[in-house]
Amino acid sequence: MKVLVINAGSSSLKYQLIDMETETVLAKGLCERIGIDGHLKHTPLVGGKSVFNEDLPLPTHSEAIAAVIDKLTSAEYGVVSSMKEIDAVGHRVVHGGEKFASSVLINGEVMKAIEECIPFAPLHNPANITGINACIDVMGRDVPQVGVFDTAFHQTMPPKAFTYAVPYEYYQNDGIRRYGFHGTSHRYVSARCAELMGRPIEELKLISCHMGNGSSICAIDGGKSVDTSMGFTPLVGLPMGTRCGDLDPGVMQFIMNKYGLGIDEMLNVLNKKSGVLGVSGVSSDFRDLEAAAGEGNERAKLALDLFDYSVAKVVGSYVAAMNGVDAIIFTAGVGENAPTTRAGIAKYLGYLGCEIDPEANGRRGSDNLISTADSKVQLWVIPTNEELVIARDTRDIVSAL
Repeated sequence: MKVLVINAGSSSLKYQLIDMETETVLAKGLCERIGIDGHLKHTPLVGGKSVFNEDLPLPTHSEAIAAVIDKLTSAEYGVVSSMKEIDAVGHRVVHGGEKFASSVLINGEVMKAIEECIPFAPLHNPANITGINACIDVMGRDVPQVGVFDTAFHQTMPPKAFTYAVPYEYYQNDGIRRYGFHGTSHRYVSARCAELMGRPIEELKLISCHMGNGSSICAIDGGKSVDTSMGFTPLVGLPMGTRCGDLDPGVMQFIMNKYGLGIDEMLNVLNKKSGVLGVSGVSSDFRDLEAAAGEGNERAKLALDLFDYSVAKVVGSYVAAMNGVDAIIFTAGVGENAPTTRAGIAKYLGYLGCEIDPEANGRRGSDNLISTADSKVQLWVIPTNEELVIARDTRDIVSAL
């Protein structure tokens, strides 16, 4: 079975074509500037075919999907002979609310439910819907489409973890609660960690640290999410690249009153001008911050210290929530590629008996145990693979039809 994995944004579309017999990525690519002018970078990964990296008209997502299919099947850039070789499509969908605790075959009822979740993810769910409809337009209704939800993994959280201390009617009537995100990533790395440890995941208490431009931490007890740092939106929790993370709501009122900001302007500040960018005044990119800190920039150093400290505090709270921890996992762009950040976090974890191996911590690019042999809690770096999770779920659902 060959599965096309789609991650549609408002003006972009990322994709991978995966052969599920061997879980080999046959090709991957990115359509950008959809609805503006259009650009496609398509990279075949088998057969020695050429890379396509050019501007081309992409007025809508349907044209983008058609361009992707054209490149996947072309003589010069293709990896399959025709569209008929693509057996199913798996879609990343950001928000499933309380409606979806697992991946599902997309039909009219599912589409309606995804639409009903738009108020929870107004920037993402409409784009995901557009991507689904574009695939149906181009590929027809005979090709199965599967939805895989970022929020689904966290639907196992107990009420004490997901309930906010506001009038309960807001939850009952409006769905105001902690949902969490990055669920597909947390799910992949926790399962992979159990595999690497050679133990059933049902026996393990794990903490997954997905650290990138957007960051979240997840407490995983027996393979199930029991708490996570993002909430009703991805804005809260850790300070991130440009997002503020946890913040006293009174700060918003103070700033809005003093500077005459409306709520949309305030949220723009918190989403796009805050985090390590706001603290450092340098960049949202941790590589830039490390370089600046190395040159003596105190605010860049503060931003890095603030991030490390925040991660360590959440990790500590999740150890308490699960009454123990067997392993801590670092993943995503920063988690996988910033050894100084991992070391900075690990220095707070001595009370757990954590000891980091500096040599192992310096390695990159693969699953990597970075704690010492006598560390009481294992520390792992595990590159995430959300596309593979989406493809596996799609295969399993379609195979059962």
